[in-house]
Amino acid sequence: MTTKSDELEPSGSRVTIARIAAETGVSVPTVSKVLNGRPDVAESTRARVEAVIGKYGYRRRADERSRRSRLLELMFHELESTWALEIIRGVECVARENGMAVVLAESSGRHTPGQSWLESVLARRPVGIVSVCSDFTGGQLAKLRARDIPLVVVDPAGAPGPETPSIGATNWQGGLTATRHLVELGHRRIAMIGGPEGVLCSRARIDGYRTALETAGLAFDPALVRRGDFHVRAGYRELASLLTLPDRPTAVFAGSDLQALGVYEAARDAGLRIPDDLSVVGFDDLPIARWLTPELTTVRQPLQEMAAAGARLAISLARGVDTESHRLELATSLVVRHSTAAPAHRGYRVLTGGAG
Repeated sequence: MTTKSDELEPSGSRVTIARIAAETGVSVPTVSKVLNGRPDVAESTRARVEAVIGKYGYRRRADERSRRSRLLELMFHELESTWALEIIRGVECVARENGMAVVLAESSGRHTPGQSWLESVLARRPVGIVSVCSDFTGGQLAKLRARDIPLVVVDPAGAPGPETPSIGATNWQGGLTATRHLVELGHRRIAMIGGPEGVLCSRARIDGYRTALETAGLAFDPALVRRGDFHVRAGYRELASLLTLPDRPTAVFAGSDLQALGVYEAARDAGLRIPDDLSVVGFDDLPIARWLTPELTTVRQPLQEMAAAGARLAISLARGVDTESHRLELATSLVVRHSTAAPAHRGYRVLTGGAG
């Protein structure tokens, strides 16, 4: 026997769990288990039921959606830095304002969450999901849509599909602004340490860097562009490599504040002073930027605001509120501190004289 809460509605018609059970050849309780993300269902049975749900684009009834848990799901591909803490703060603030709690999850470095996470989410039935993972499979997205659990991606690694809302920042403009600042100080050998090849924000920052050079009439030198992973060790490793060049850079756009921290360490180990011998610009404006010596010049990425916007959008979508845009980019801005200065001629001669 079905209840109103067991009913699903495609566009324009209503179908009960009993009908889905009849079409798939399973029991009503089994269909209910699949809909609620219960793990005690055979994979072949689950796939058959999901296929029918996806085939007709079924959605839960509005009265069923209103009884969901007061939870916001926050999903990361990794939790290893203060960068993630800024995202958590933004989501938690919005959750608290709306009388909700935050469930935190991590996919162990993978940009595509695993099946076990998806099943646990379907069982929890949160109001919505804010995710720093962006490579969801079509099947995962279909299952979330079938349960009317909205997903919003913050700082997407790749380009989300047209049905996936996202919140990002003006990464290209940030890369342009950071590099232009160094050019205006008089630097001509400017290195760039980006992030992983396939990450959208990294590519945008490098494109902005290249545009700033070309606009200033400076040649783009591929030898000065390195790929990191936005973490400290990458900044250290790539600057150490850059310092072996016959014509070393006088400035580095580190691509992230954590990579800038690694640049600081490598510069110190090489006997170089910041900014006297090497100017450094980061990206993010994490709290650590103000605690470095010298304080780090960086591009502020409004991480807390991005996360808060993602949480508000997820809640609005869960409530059925139409929003003007499902693609938002928040502005970045340059924060000038004490890690950048005009290149000193005497310091530059020392830098170009070989490995330090």
